[in-house]
Amino acid sequence: MHSYQPKYLKRRHLATAVAAALLGTGMSATVQAQSWLEEVTVTATKRAENVQDVPLAISAFTGDFTKDNNLDDVKDLINITPGITGNSKDSFLDAVSVRGIRTQDFGVGGDPSAAFFKNDFYEGRNGAAVTSLYDMERSEVLRGPQGFLFGRSSIGGAISVHTAKPEIGGTNSGYIDLDMGERGHGVIEGAINLPVNDNFAMRLAGYHSEEDGYVKNFSGGPDLIAHDKSAIRGSTAYQSGKLGIDTTVEYETREQSGSVYRAVTEGDHWDAVNGANGPIDVRGDEREVDLDLADGEADDADILTLGLKLTYDLGFAELSSNTGYKDHDYFYSEDYDGTPVNLNTYHQDQEGDYFQQEFRLTSTGSDPLSWYAGVSYYKEKLDANFRFTMAEDAYCNYYYADTCANYFTDFYPSASGNLIEQNHVKADYEGWAGYVDLSYAFSEAWDASIGVRYSDDKKTFTQNVPRSDSYIAQVFESGWAYGFVTDGAITQSESWQDTTMRAIVRYRPTDTAMVFASYTQGYKPGGFGTFSLDVDDDFVWGQEVAAGDYPLDTFDPETVDSFELGYKDSLFDGKANLTLTAFMYDYKDLQVVVADGGASSVQNAGKVDGRGLEGTITAALSDNWDLYLAAGYLDTEATDMAAICDDCEGSSLFWSPEFSGSAVLNMHYPVTNGQIIGNLGVTFESERGGGWEQLDETKIDAYQEWNLRVGYRSDDKWSLIGYVENLTDQNTYDGMNNNEGLVPAHFFGPSRPRTIGVSFGYEWE
Repeated sequence: MHSYQPKYLKRRHLATAVAAALLGTGMSATVQAQSWLEEVTVTATKRAENVQDVPLAISAFTGDFTKDNNLDDVKDLINITPGITGNSKDSFLDAVSVRGIRTQDFGVGGDPSAAFFKNDFYEGRNGAAVTSLYDMERSEVLRGPQGFLFGRSSIGGAISVHTAKPEIGGTNSGYIDLDMGERGHGVIEGAINLPVNDNFAMRLAGYHSEEDGYVKNFSGGPDLIAHDKSAIRGSTAYQSGKLGIDTTVEYETREQSGSVYRAVTEGDHWDAVNGANGPIDVRGDEREVDLDLADGEADDADILTLGLKLTYDLGFAELSSNTGYKDHDYFYSEDYDGTPVNLNTYHQDQEGDYFQQEFRLTSTGSDPLSWYAGVSYYKEKLDANFRFTMAEDAYCNYYYADTCANYFTDFYPSASGNLIEQNHVKADYEGWAGYVDLSYAFSEAWDASIGVRYSDDKKTFTQNVPRSDSYIAQVFESGWAYGFVTDGAITQSESWQDTTMRAIVRYRPTDTAMVFASYTQGYKPGGFGTFSLDVDDDFVWGQEVAAGDYPLDTFDPETVDSFELGYKDSLFDGKANLTLTAFMYDYKDLQVVVADGGASSVQNAGKVDGRGLEGTITAALSDNWDLYLAAGYLDTEATDMAAICDDCEGSSLFWSPEFSGSAVLNMHYPVTNGQIIGNLGVTFESERGGGWEQLDETKIDAYQEWNLRVGYRSDDKWSLIGYVENLTDQNTYDGMNNNEGLVPAHFFGPSRPRTIGVSFGYEWE
């Protein structure tokens, strides 16, 4: 998945829309209402707190919820959290939007705006961050800038998941879950807890999921949007006196489809593309495609993660050390143009490793003054090859209104008949940060906190763009994807520093209610454009560039100032929990991929004023019926956006819907030796898309999706549940791109059709 192209090949995620906000409930379909309202403990603030007491816009979900709602990977948490949208069916993160703030670059020179963490370890970027959800303890989704708490560029928000830990002193316990459904859908997940003695325990968990594709390709081949993935995790826990040691080893292998596109076959842009290379017949309906797949299709990864966490009680404070290492290999390929003609394919072959070390001191005790302070360090290395492919005659037909052989008198086709352009990138990133937070309780009702974080990031980037062997690149131009070639590798280093702060005031007017107000600064460091140089007016299209001729394309940091006002309460004698959040922000110097004559160039452009409301309520209506409601509203305005387009001043962030929400009615009736359980849920989202230009033909209609679950859970710890997902067989898309030039506008990621299945679970102690 990638976000924007030059005028000739605008990458799709500058106009990425979003998937469903709030799929399901965030509450297990197989538990009673009181379990919904029990205390959920989170550690987002570096201390264990009830989520209802945390002065942040945070949603927390239990591990049981993950299983009971068939969540597939960490991006599925996007679907069930108000204010965060953009789940797509690939391993890219540039569609993820938190209150409208998202990554707008699909390359490797920048950083994601929404950061993913597992067991407090940063998960990384495209190809490495998306891993499966299995044997989970809990998930925490935080909205608004979270760089102060989590670091590493989480300017929009953070998704933090925690896997189940070994239970010391317990019994040999575990579980196994099986899930089977249409289109060869099959999932098996299980875990076993192995206590060794009173101080040490081990846990082993495994997961496998597979499903055939559901998108027919009229150009042939197997159905698309399929997956086959497996994962295994081993963890240990040791506790003796003041010392605690936790370790994790996890490996996951994934094979799945790359993004699937369908061209928009109407409008002025389509008429131009179709007139040059047409008539192009894109067969099938909205959930079918017609793709030539000239360079294949894949979204495959192998990911190894190692983690070590140490804690030691010093008496006045707890000292913790969190060490992590991740290695990944990633291969991706897609047919970007959405037609049966080879207008553009995109290919990425990437490997990388990431190391993180953090030390933190957290005060203990009950003094009015509490605090925590820490330092962190990271180092990341990447090696990536990118390739763009298009038919030579498709290029000539569009730009010269003739075949290449007719236009060029001495034309000779390449061996493949394609114009293939590629570049090789190496990146070496490192940085460190220091932070401190002070909180003071003025009384039982009032407390306040202030925190400061200093960040220092350095990036070294190497760009190598060889000349294509196509006649078009050799004789006339360098092609269309880059606009330049390099005489060997060009290397450049840049560094950025910033100090950010956060201030929070919390007030408890009653024993159950909490009101908070906060101001938070967010920061994401600058970086390098993966596909461009910083050229001047004297630059000649197709020029060969040597080290020292032109600098690499660099962009500056982006920042946000965010204000929140929140209210949380437990109502009706604990039968309902309520959360309400109002927010506004000023988002500046957006890192946006723009058309720059040749390759996609990342530039800082404009600012966005955003404001909105989010709310959730969970309620026990009776002994047998529970209700969950969630909704979000977002209003944004972008200004000073001339670098993006000529007519988009005052536009909204079209990839995020104005309204989204969900409602779930949950039922549970006791019967002999167990209970009948079930729920009916609906998610909805208002119209989105259209791009900066607000084209009618690329808008994605408002939609709603219904899910139904009915089953039986026995007192003997086994359950059998039948389900129908997408009950009314609604179709929507993950997003769209208007595009320009040779590549037509298109939609991508048609939604999963109605799916019927059954799941079986068993637990033992």
